[in-house]
Amino acid sequence: MAPQDKTQNDLPSPLAQVATGHWQRLLESWPQGMAALEPAQADELKTVLGLSDYIATQLCRHPDWLETLFGGELERLERQSFSTELANRFAGIGSEDEAKATLRRYRNYQMVRLAWRDFMGYAELEHSLLDLSALAEALVIAARDWLYLDMCRQYGTPMDAEGRPQPLLILGMGKLGGRELNFSSDIDLIFTFPEHGDTQGGRRSQPNQQFFIRMGQRLVNLLDQVTVDGFVFRVDMRLRPYGESGPLVVSFSGLEDYYQEQGRDWERYAMVKARALGPWTGYSDELHDLLRPFIYRRYIDFSAIESLRRMKQLIAQEVRRRQLTDNIKLGAGGIREVEFVVQSFQLIRGGREPALRQQSLFGAIDVLYHLGQLEYLAVDELKQSYLLLRRVENLLQAIGDKQTQTLPDNSLDWQRLCYGMGLADETELRQQIAAAMLKIHRHFKATVGGDEGEDKAEHWTAQLWNSQEAEDARALLSEQQLQDDGLWPLLSNWRDSMAKRAIGPRGRETLDKLMPRLLQELLGQQSPSAAFEPVARVLDQILTRTTYLELLCENPGARQQLVSLCCASPWIAAQLAKFPMLLDELIDPAQLYDTTSLDDYGSELRQYLLRVPEEDMEQQMEALRQFKLSQQLKIAAADVTGVLPVMEVSDHLTFLAEAIIEQVVVQAWQQISARHGLPPQRENGGLGFAVVGYGKLGGIELGYGSDLDLVFLHDNTSTDLTNGERPIEVNHFYLKLAQRILHLFSTRTTSGELYEVDMRLRPSGASGLLVSEIERFGEYQRDEAWTWEHQALVRARFVFGDNALAARFSAIRAQVLEKPRDKAELAKAVREMRQKMRSHLLKVSDDQFDLKQSPGGIADIEFIAQYLVLANASDYPELTIWSDNVRIFGVLAELELLPIMSAQHLTQAYCLLRDENHRLTLQQLPGLVATDKFAAQTLDVQNIYRAVLGD
Repeated sequence: MAPQDKTQNDLPSPLAQVATGHWQRLLESWPQGMAALEPAQADELKTVLGLSDYIATQLCRHPDWLETLFGGELERLERQSFSTELANRFAGIGSEDEAKATLRRYRNYQMVRLAWRDFMGYAELEHSLLDLSALAEALVIAARDWLYLDMCRQYGTPMDAEGRPQPLLILGMGKLGGRELNFSSDIDLIFTFPEHGDTQGGRRSQPNQQFFIRMGQRLVNLLDQVTVDGFVFRVDMRLRPYGESGPLVVSFSGLEDYYQEQGRDWERYAMVKARALGPWTGYSDELHDLLRPFIYRRYIDFSAIESLRRMKQLIAQEVRRRQLTDNIKLGAGGIREVEFVVQSFQLIRGGREPALRQQSLFGAIDVLYHLGQLEYLAVDELKQSYLLLRRVENLLQAIGDKQTQTLPDNSLDWQRLCYGMGLADETELRQQIAAAMLKIHRHFKATVGGDEGEDKAEHWTAQLWNSQEAEDARALLSEQQLQDDGLWPLLSNWRDSMAKRAIGPRGRETLDKLMPRLLQELLGQQSPSAAFEPVARVLDQILTRTTYLELLCENPGARQQLVSLCCASPWIAAQLAKFPMLLDELIDPAQLYDTTSLDDYGSELRQYLLRVPEEDMEQQMEALRQFKLSQQLKIAAADVTGVLPVMEVSDHLTFLAEAIIEQVVVQAWQQISARHGLPPQRENGGLGFAVVGYGKLGGIELGYGSDLDLVFLHDNTSTDLTNGERPIEVNHFYLKLAQRILHLFSTRTTSGELYEVDMRLRPSGASGLLVSEIERFGEYQRDEAWTWEHQALVRARFVFGDNALAARFSAIRAQVLEKPRDKAELAKAVREMRQKMRSHLLKVSDDQFDLKQSPGGIADIEFIAQYLVLANASDYPELTIWSDNVRIFGVLAELELLPIMSAQHLTQAYCLLRDENHRLTLQQLPGLVATDKFAAQTLDVQNIYRAVLGD
């Protein structure tokens, strides 16, 4: 590209004013240098100062850079020189602070050169992306190599079993791997090393993995930490195996095992661009050979299309949820869709076509043309449209060194973009962007798939929706032999109320297209008028969010699921009305009813959170709530339709809660340790912290609206301080951790509260500490706890934390439950507690039965189990193994402490009453039934209660 023949005189007036302001500041800090500039140089400098605040800020801090920039470095930029120059600068550096300053100043100098060159049109876009990628790679490798030598001096050199030094290899992912990095991108990295072994030559040997994890932590800090000189790159490590919860660094064999056994489709997609950074070695070959079978199947793999389609749906959901507009990366026809088109071919055919196994999008798209997979016109349109969007993205980010793909919301930045693109005004640039995105989306739909068209012929329901007279509407309904007198008044009144709502012309047009299609679904129900009411409540909430109206309009499956689920469960209807983003879950019925496996909630949640910036606490909290809501919807949908056996509903709700608890604790730990550092004994891993679940969570019996009864424990007995910039006592650290966990649970975001948490079962109740030291907890349980607290302990279960604490908690629980007790005194205490609870909580009329509190109900059954465990565990320790009532009754029957028939009656009644409670919750009804509904079962329970506990 030839340099633009433009000067500061060509700048629009607002840009010229900005340039003048920056020029004055530069003049004050470097008067003699500015005076020495030639007129053409001064003119070009003023232009650049008006176009980029980032360039202006850096030059005002380092005006001496202008000497070399105007000394020919703008034209002579050679990406091959980055590594050599950095190696020279790192020679003799002794401290981490010096290393940080060197990396950041070099980065900023080179980024000024690159931004200047881009705005003035001195380089083709492809060269700019290559240069940015080469700069990032050189900075990462320079930091790695300096750190490796520094670490080896301190700890010795990591070796394999044969005495060969082991290096840290870094996989560059995404655009860094593809050598197509944009100006202000973060960088996705994965750290790995070839072989396990131990360090040699240090004062004390340590395992290679421990060495490399410590090195990885320091390397991320070297690059990511914001200092007075800024940062080098924001580093994202969440693409590593197991995401945030996985070790920071794993060996080659660990990588291979993970991708062979647990690698997901989205990880295959991510790995297409993976590339070992730095000088190529035999280890680089070995690493790529190891990954290839996971990325590229040996056969033509059309299953990749569906995976990519699903990923695109997830991105579209995210765009809707975050209400992103003018996003040239994620929107329809954006940069991501070009990547999907090319990478879908790579995943499908890369196993058969070695030429497709490359990280570069530009290279891969040319190969697709030569292989005949894409026509010349498609290649040309995709490439030119992609180049336009990437150039806009690059200039957009070079204005202020900010990571954004959203078009400006102010005229000043539009003028900067238009100048850099050589276009007259915002209108012309918007037209070019819109045309490019339209072409891209057309090719995306042709390749990866889009919405199937629907029959546009007017259906009679369109006449019904548009009817102005009641007689006409009734005649239409009569013609179709539909006898539902209540539908038309409901529909007519709702339509009249909608006419008064401000939903805009696009929303109105979409609603007019949607309603005839939705009416077709409603008229297929047993009672269309009854079905209309809950569906209308959902529509009320999304009328001003046209994207959701369009989703229902264009997706028959989503409409069908909306109607059927709203009819099946008012609770689901209320959830959809309260949280419209759940409509995204209705798009694919196969996905909706495919409930997550019990063991997979943790990994599903970790992958879900990968889509959210790690540092954005608000979005992380919102994502946790959205995940919970969407998974609860799937469980409820499978429940009401009979896909999920009712016996398994509580299991799913409990395992979902456990996965969320894990992530909440991990996030809280990261936030508190970032501020205060780590307890000294935790520097090498582990939390020294545990979450214990009581009540329904402990008994694996959560319902749809259950709160969480939690107790927090830690293992610290020292008075040490944490090792951060703001050190605090370790006990205080754990208190702050507990407070942060409760904050993350209780904060109300757009998607509501995560869970209501009840901490009253902790030692000393509401007056006790939020988090207890494990041995103090044991002492309290043994010496101070009331009988009702031991009853609660029967249903307590270790939920998340360190294995050592899990073992210790289980031992303490068993020890407390196994205490010898006087059975008569115990029975009296349990009876009194039950009577007290009933007098407080049972409020029903004579013809009603409270599923939980009425005699013979759920609470009676629970008290029977708790009494029998406390009364007999001293002689039969196996009674302390389980925390759920069904298994406890099984053990009691095996030990002949409860007649088999009694155990069966209690188990059947317990499951029957709990299932009915689930059903009523989904119908948004209280847990009350007619007295005679379960009379036989509850009479059996009352008889067993009296036999076990007395009157």
